[in-house]
Amino acid sequence: MKETQADVRQERATPRRWTRWIPAAAVPAVVAVGVLASGATAGSPPPPSTPQQVLALVAAHTARSFSGTMEEHTDLGLPSIPGQALSAAKGSSSLGSEAALLDLLTASHTANVYADGPTRQRVQVIDQLAERDAIRNGTDAWTYDSSTHKVTHAQLPAGTAASAPTPAALSPDQLAQRLLAAAGPNTDVSLGSPTTVAGHGAYTLVLTPKASGTLVARVTIAVESQTGLPLAVDVFAKGQSEPAVHAAFTKLALRAPDPSVFAFTPPAGATVTEKGAPSAPAGTDHARTDKAPASKAATAPRGWDAVVTVPAAKVPAGFADQPLVKQLATPVAGGSVISSSLFTVFLAADGRVLAGAVPASTLEAAAAAPATTGAK
Repeated sequence: MKETQADVRQERATPRRWTRWIPAAAVPAVVAVGVLASGATAGSPPPPSTPQQVLALVAAHTARSFSGTMEEHTDLGLPSIPGQALSAAKGSSSLGSEAALLDLLTASHTANVYADGPTRQRVQVIDQLAERDAIRNGTDAWTYDSSTHKVTHAQLPAGTAASAPTPAALSPDQLAQRLLAAAGPNTDVSLGSPTTVAGHGAYTLVLTPKASGTLVARVTIAVESQTGLPLAVDVFAKGQSEPAVHAAFTKLALRAPDPSVFAFTPPAGATVTEKGAPSAPAGTDHARTDKAPASKAATAPRGWDAVVTVPAAKVPAGFADQPLVKQLATPVAGGSVISSSLFTVFLAADGRVLAGAVPASTLEAAAAAPATTGAK
């Protein structure tokens, strides 16, 4: 196991996130904005008494300022997608987000990340001969993709809470949130050996699913010993010695970046699209970033072997017929399957899409079962 491997923390969903208008293709790797509390020390920290103490440290970390570089890569057993195919898919109105997610799941990425409080963040994804940016500077939110020379801009309402763009949210902190949300009573939580990540001493949490029907073997998180910030996350699939998903800081400075990194002016000749910022429903408190709406919390699928079902009406038109999807999918009875070492997607013949960190047989059985309200 690598010294920089790590674990995960409980998701705190944000109501009406400001980034919902951002094209997913613009940001294949992003950083969570609520992160730092104070300075950190290099070297291994003294071991805490219990895993619960480390979980509490993660849950209590607060938003401050930092800058750094992070990396993410995957080993899911999926074939590499040719760059031209991904570019064409990203330009498709029906497959842009899905192509961005496939790009995230089949390629490695490096990103420079900056934050100075809850209203100033920048994620600068460095691709080969290209750059993608997501920037918030006060009430201005921008994205830029140098490969398409396209810019989007939105003027945000004052007080709008910030959060990471989706679906490609694989910063250590954001990934930790999502995985801890999938944990709970069906997870054994233990402590691994203290470690050092990007020069910062860290505790190591180890999450092991109790469910036998999941493809996830274990998850590790390196938690910064002073601030509680997840510094690295590794997700291991059953039967694999190397992590199927790895996200980690390689450099991290716990101080405010130069203000100039948040300034953005569209490059000459770029196509600029103005987007309307999402409006919150009556009674929504934009400043709350620690709790999800009760209705979502009650209906969200939980557990390592959970199955998510997307009704046919909500699946993008022609999704299953896209060349990119056909390249990855294998025909089976009742539809087709996209399989990887860590997750499976079942494209039902009736248009539904089912997904989970479970074998294909589980999704096929769920698709054939009598209709329910949505997810297992």
